[in-house]
Order: sequence, then structure tokens, then C-alpha cells
Amino acid sequence: MLSLANLAPQVGSTKQRKRLGRGPGSGHGKTAGRGHKGFKARSGSGVKPGFEGGQMPLQRRLPKRGFNNIFKKQYTLVSLTQLDSFAAGDVITVEALIAAKIVKKGMAVKVLANGEVSKAFTVKVDKISETAKSKIESAGGTVVIDDRAQA
Repeated sequence: MLSLANLAPQVGSTKQRKRLGRGPGSGHGKTAGRGHKGFKARSGSGVKPGFEGGQMPLQRRLPKRGFNNIFKKQYTLVSLTQLDSFAAGDVITVEALIAAKIVKKGMAVKVLANGEVSKAFTVKVDKISETAKSKIESAGGTVVIDDRAQA
């Protein structure tokens, strides 16, 4: 019967590692499979990623296109149907959305007008679309734009 005490890998599925530099009888002594001198025989050597033997590497041959703005403000999009899950009269802030696991921490929030709002609540977010703002206000709610995002 098979138990933890007599578990063994299937025959032929494992093999011993190559032990290098253990004398001439092993067949891998002296230079330990590295040959005589040369770049690959040295310690710390090895072909770096992207190196093509002196040929111009692919990442330098391909043209670069466009511009990546590192200061661009990224917004997490929240729809009105997600906000409708909150109770009437609630103050919906970015922290409340994080607590409800609708958005992740550290992200700016923009509310879009996907869906409908049936309750009145106060929304304090970084950005909101005009249509979403009008839908919230027509349901009796208020919208406050957070100033921390405008900096």
C-alpha cells in the first residue's frame, strides 16, 4: 500500500545533477565543462539578455514611436450602477469606495454616467462627467469635486 513513508518518484523521472570540478575520473574535472579560457570560461560572464553577438540588437533596430507622459493622471472609472449600491443619504468618498472594494487604494476616481441613480447621496470624487453629475443631482443628490486631484 502506498503511504507517505514509501513515496518515491517514478523510475526514470529524475536524474542526478552534473557534479562539476570533481576530478578527472568524473569526466567533468579540471575546466568543469567550460573549455579552455575565453569569455564563457570566466566567472560572472555570460551573454546578457538582448545581446546578439555584436549585431545591432532588435530593441535598437526597431523604430521608437510616440510619447509616454510620466505625469499623466490615471483615473479609476466608476459607474452610477456601482454607486447605486450605497444607501440613500450616504456620503460617497474615495475612502468609502475603497472600503466597498470598488476601487483600489491610491487611485484617483472618475464617475461615469453608466446606469441610473435611484437614491439621493453626496458624491465626493476627483472627477465626474457632466451627464453623471446631472443624473445624481436630478435624483436629489449633490456632487463635490475633491480639490486634492486638481493639484
